[in-house]
Amino acid sequence: SLTDSPVILKILQNWAPRVSHYFDKEHYTYVGHQIVIQESIEHFGAVVWPGALALSQYLESNQERFNLKDKQVLEIGAGTGLVSIVACILGAYVTATDLPEVLENLSFNISKNTKKKNMHKPEVRKLVWGENLSEDFPLSTYHYDFLLATDVVYHHTALDPLLATMVHFCQPGTVLLWANKFRFSTDYEFLEKLCNIFDTTVLAEFPESNVKLLKATVREN
Repeated sequence: SLTDSPVILKILQNWAPRVSHYFDKEHYTYVGHQIVIQESIEHFGAVVWPGALALSQYLESNQERFNLKDKQVLEIGAGTGLVSIVACILGAYVTATDLPEVLENLSFNISKNTKKKNMHKPEVRKLVWGENLSEDFPLSTYHYDFLLATDVVYHHTALDPLLATMVHFCQPGTVLLWANKFRFSTDYEFLEKLCNIFDTTVLAEFPESNVKLLKATVREN
């Protein structure tokens, strides 16, 4: 049900302005670590969207409720990698996934921000929503404690494959945390489909940014 009252939050300005020769580098601070994200202007997935800031902030502030330490975490549509980096700093075994054309920048950001830190080495993998899920991520081998997704729903045609991907990875015991800027009727239609399949709760809302953060788990029979 969506009846529980979500906490109302504001996305904090966690990035530090820097004099930089690169217009495409953003500096953030989460969990006591400075994170430098290189954005790429070629791809949708290569810019930091508000959902990523909202989920990063929430994970940092709610470590007791969602303890990622030594947990298996998969991010779908990882983009620039900010959320995966924060999950990694929080001690998770992270697998960050996205489309092939995004992986180079994603790998660069993740390795740059996690190397020489005492944490589990993250993995970056290709994942096209709805494609070869059982072959590339067979359920007999892969089970994730958390599935993370931010701003994966917007004007695109891959919403059904996205939902199929969430269903594939959300096994009993998996918690899906999805943060999204809600702008279009299609966003709310996707949310309705999600609620029809999973037990869904709105954990937090960021009204200034039109971002909602939702938790979804497999419905127990």
